[in-house]
Amino acid sequence: MMKRWITFDLDGTLMQNPFVEWIFPEIVCTINQQLNQVIDIQELILEEHEIRMKENRIVDAYDWDDIVSKVIEKLNIPIKVDVTQLVKKHAVIPKIYLLENNILTSLNELKKTGYSLAAVTNGYSFYQVPVMKELGLDILFDKVITPDLCGYAKPDERILNQLLDDGEIFAHIGDRIDHDIILANKLGITSVLIHRNLPSNLIEIPFDKRNEDDQLLKLCEVKWRAENRSTAPFVNEGIPNYVISSIEELIIWGQVPCPKAD
Repeated sequence: MMKRWITFDLDGTLMQNPFVEWIFPEIVCTINQQLNQVIDIQELILEEHEIRMKENRIVDAYDWDDIVSKVIEKLNIPIKVDVTQLVKKHAVIPKIYLLENNILTSLNELKKTGYSLAAVTNGYSFYQVPVMKELGLDILFDKVITPDLCGYAKPDERILNQLLDDGEIFAHIGDRIDHDIILANKLGITSVLIHRNLPSNLIEIPFDKRNEDDQLLKLCEVKWRAENRSTAPFVNEGIPNYVISSIEELIIWGQVPCPKAD
């Protein structure tokens, strides 16, 4: 039987990883202890990430072990930082957490309706899986798709090839326009943007009408520009089919709706 997939982004959609608050600060402290001057190490790390993104080396842009290694090499200091081990060290509650109290319940409810769930993330497996296990997410997903395992990263449509070979993808849910919404729209999959800070007047609009509101469209454009640091025109592929303020709203629907007809 062909599977009925719903795919989810992880960071910013379901969970908070330990990178910003714990891992990057420890890396900065470790490197600065080897220097005679204080340098903005985190900025150097993010610069290397951005260089790879601009060169369209998106898979490499999320290899934090290699990125940190390159920064250390440029600084010419005799240390090694193992980011993978730092993730294991800091992947403990409350350093990491689910972004809603009822996320596990909501995902379980989706599975009960017959959907198979897949996590589709640009984070490497050895950074994501320890966090997922600690939070209880790992047992809810039938597949976890990551760049290091499949060779592609969002918004490259090929990241979803193995799921499309194994069934139909009904929806992709994520918090980024550039990675998640554009990916889904390119493939004709229902695109669902989760935005937990929607203005109250937009929350009052039915979920299937929100993307018709001019304020919501402007919000999407501003968000897309911030993600890309771009002044290029906003593209229709960046407009989500649906916008939700919580994962629980998926359960309120009763099922994930199909894309709107043109």
